[in-house]
Amino acid sequence: MTDLADLPYRPCAGVMLVNHAGKAFVGQRLDATTEAWQMPQGGIDPGEDARTAAVRELGEEIGVGPKHIDFVAQAPGEFTYDLPAELIGKVWKGKYRGQRQTWFLYRFTGEDTDINLATAHPEFMSWRWVDPAELPSLIVPFKRKLYEDVLAAFAGELGEKIGN
Repeated sequence: MTDLADLPYRPCAGVMLVNHAGKAFVGQRLDATTEAWQMPQGGIDPGEDARTAAVRELGEEIGVGPKHIDFVAQAPGEFTYDLPAELIGKVWKGKYRGQRQTWFLYRFTGEDTDINLATAHPEFMSWRWVDPAELPSLIVPFKRKLYEDVLAAFAGELGEKIGN
């Protein structure tokens, strides 16, 4: 068996997408066995920068393109999480111990009808807007600290530039 410490983290980009009311987008994962909600996120392709990957993931996961988003901020540094032991070897073909994520905050400038989960490779079965403070309670437990860190990183922007 591979030692967890020998496995790298998968490079990933995440997006906190916030609407005009200051609510954050969450999608309910198709592949989850429990009620798992998360913000859009995904791997960074070789040669791709994190911000480009974040925008690509929005299109791939929820059908939202660049014309419906405004960049607000990038979180400083990267955030990591480790997969639970029972998922090691089952996720990402056993190549990674978890993810190291670069997070971006975008303002959604479109209408709810611009969100389309029926993409080429669907990841979510449903979606909703939630108060950002609810995010840590909606995510799977092993990502909770990461979501708390993302909220802390964007606290100033969420309080000042977005919302009512």
